[in-house]
Amino acid sequence: MRIANLSGRLVLIAPDGASAVDVERASNGRFSSDPQAVYDDWSTFTGWAAGADLSGGVAFAAEDLGPPTPRPRQLFAIGLNYREHAAESGFAVPDAPTVMFTKWASCLTGPVTEVILPQGGHTDWEVELVVVIGRRTQDVSEAQAWDHVAGLTVGQDLSERITQMAGPSPQFSLAKSLPGFGPMGPWLVTPDELDDPDDLELGCSVNGEQMQKGRTRDLIFSVPAMVAALSRALPLLPGDVLFTGTPSGVGMGRQPQRWLAPGDELVSRISGIGELRQRFVASGTSTN
Repeated sequence: MRIANLSGRLVLIAPDGASAVDVERASNGRFSSDPQAVYDDWSTFTGWAAGADLSGGVAFAAEDLGPPTPRPRQLFAIGLNYREHAAESGFAVPDAPTVMFTKWASCLTGPVTEVILPQGGHTDWEVELVVVIGRRTQDVSEAQAWDHVAGLTVGQDLSERITQMAGPSPQFSLAKSLPGFGPMGPWLVTPDELDDPDDLELGCSVNGEQMQKGRTRDLIFSVPAMVAALSRALPLLPGDVLFTGTPSGVGMGRQPQRWLAPGDELVSRISGIGELRQRFVASGTSTN
């Protein structure tokens, strides 16, 4: 099953990925049109959706899609979760999933967007698998973790490196939460739709040149390991979001370093899920 946020309304995506069925209308009001509200009644919704008729869907434009979880109550991100990325960043490989930070929900956008570059900044790319929680999760084991996941989507943890490295110690949340710095989508895919949700290819390109390519089987801490570890520290709530880390190939780790510039197009992909497409513009020149 694939669900999406189409112009602020919850929709089911047809298997061909080209049409969408409005959930509130198709369910005769049983489920709200609010894309965020569905996670609070996830098991009931998935039971209904399994038998929903998707033949009457309408065509849509990718530009009209919003983030599958527009207002998560908690948004987590993990750093240094691929060995080669830890090496290119100059850090030792962590022995536990403790390199955690937050992105702020105001940065979340849909899959096709225009992003304004901050003046004088060094904006970098980080393609990531993103996990969305489907029910309250506390003190679960790794073996139980996938049962608490609603689905997976593509994310970009865009990062302003000058801000990130400023001050007496690195800080992450502000540098990774500027407007437009959290594109997600194009939709949420339930784990049962994927041949192996623990082994997905992900990557990104800038202006057609490949920058990152990896597989989620190479995560230092797998999705179940991260969900279990977080759930031991605090309860995860329905609709919460977890960015799971990025593979090597970021601009900061290159020689010479490379940053996103006005006119660049960043395309991010995960096999079995879909792609994001961001265009970057200088401050003061947005066409939106």
